[in-house]
Amino acid sequence: MTLHNKNAVIYGAGGSIGGAVSTALAAAGAKVFLTGHRLASLQKVAEKIKGFGGQTEIAEVNALDPTAVHDHILSVARTAGSIDLSFNLINTQDTQDIPLTEMSLDDFTRPINIAMETHFLTTTAAARLMMKQGSGVILSLTATPGGTAYPLVGGFGPACCALEGFSRDLAAELGPYGVRVVNIRSAGSPDSRPFREALASGGAEVADFIKKLENDTMLKKLPMMNDIANVAVFLASDLSGKITGVTIDVTAGTTNALNYKAERIPFIFK
Repeated sequence: MTLHNKNAVIYGAGGSIGGAVSTALAAAGAKVFLTGHRLASLQKVAEKIKGFGGQTEIAEVNALDPTAVHDHILSVARTAGSIDLSFNLINTQDTQDIPLTEMSLDDFTRPINIAMETHFLTTTAAARLMMKQGSGVILSLTATPGGTAYPLVGGFGPACCALEGFSRDLAAELGPYGVRVVNIRSAGSPDSRPFREALASGGAEVADFIKKLENDTMLKKLPMMNDIANVAVFLASDLSGKITGVTIDVTAGTTNALNYKAERIPFIFK
């Protein structure tokens, strides 16, 4: 699987999952343009990529600023010659672990507004260039609440649902131009920064919660960051050339109905 001669723009590349995806894309041969709020975190990812001979550039870009997004992607297109992949992985600043009946309006709407505003800006900016090229891939990332009911996730669940719907609609509009749009749904990665920080501060309680998440999967494991990154590499490649308008589930089979063990099915009738 090769991504040589492909150019990828990653928003939120300084985060743990953004860094993992960027590194995997570069390892597969893509030139990766890393963007984010803090150059220091981007530099760390860039140094790792350059360490194995990968190609990368960094830029401070506010993915919620229309002018910043527009100017940056036009600059990349002019210098690189094409935009082959756009992947937005910025933080949605969601508040969780509070019942909806007790949550403030601001806490509920914040992740929805951020998710939809930033993805609208970055995907349409990339799409306008990709339509002229007649090719390109736009990826997004959601989580388990996009596909099943989850309590205490605040506005994050509706944000995931909205983003998955937006991805499908965008795919329908861009398909005739040869542009693919795909969403990846994850169950959360235990090796990502939020999980690591929660384990460091929460101890046994957080460990028990992660075990519960694992038990809710068919494989009894959660996807690691590399699992998500590998799927992104596949979707960016020509091997997935006929995949568009769908959400690829990388949740290890997460469901809210598998957190029990049954030795037999007691209601089978003979």
